[in-house]
Amino acid sequence: MTARVLPSWLRVAAPIAVGVVGVLAWIVYVDVLGAAPRMLPSPAAIGAELVERWGIISDAMIITATNALIGLVIGALVAIVFAALAAAVKPIDGMLAPIVAAIAVVPIVALTPILNTMFGASSQFGRQAVAALAAFVPVFVNVLRGLRQTTPVHRDLLRASAASPGQTFRVLTLPTALPYLMTGLRIASSLAVIAALVAEYFGGPADGIGTAIATYAKSGRAALAWAFVAGGILIGLVFFLVTSLLEKLATRRPPV
Repeated sequence: MTARVLPSWLRVAAPIAVGVVGVLAWIVYVDVLGAAPRMLPSPAAIGAELVERWGIISDAMIITATNALIGLVIGALVAIVFAALAAAVKPIDGMLAPIVAAIAVVPIVALTPILNTMFGASSQFGRQAVAALAAFVPVFVNVLRGLRQTTPVHRDLLRASAASPGQTFRVLTLPTALPYLMTGLRIASSLAVIAALVAEYFGGPADGIGTAIATYAKSGRAALAWAFVAGGILIGLVFFLVTSLLEKLATRRPPV
């Protein structure tokens, strides 16, 4: 029995409908019932701050997005290299396994102040390093799995056809591993944005979305703090949509 494929319009309309329902429930909770805590303003107040302060919010978004993007690229490139080594040399795989497991459980909240102090309060490198660590694990795991998906019969067939290692990689290994790489990048993109925001929240230069959220939340300007939260959400959505589009293009089957 084949799974039923949802129409494209429904896949777009469903999350929008969920978002609209969530906003309406938020308005009822805050404005109608008046039961919300002080630090939860109404969506209208947040929207007004977002429009009025868009200049400073967009500047902070650019800084956070840049940190996340640099971390994503560096983390993904390092992960691809190490995954290729692990797939090719078994002893390296055995050495890398505990290291990757350790990186996967590193507490970003504890690591961020150390990196910010290590590289200085005026450097963005600590934030980018945290984003790179967050992006490394999902890309490494997915790429390594993809590189191991080629079956022995296919490799033997190419070897019997006198294919060189480069041809085998280009014709068999790369097309097999590419969907896994793109899935890893899609997951890592969201993690890189979250890591960059958390890193900004816990010190470093006085810029970025995370720093602004901490500053305005502590000063009691809840609506403005939530407007910066909305800016962070927009960054995450852009990263997710771009990587999802790249994944769709990379895994699209050519016409027969």
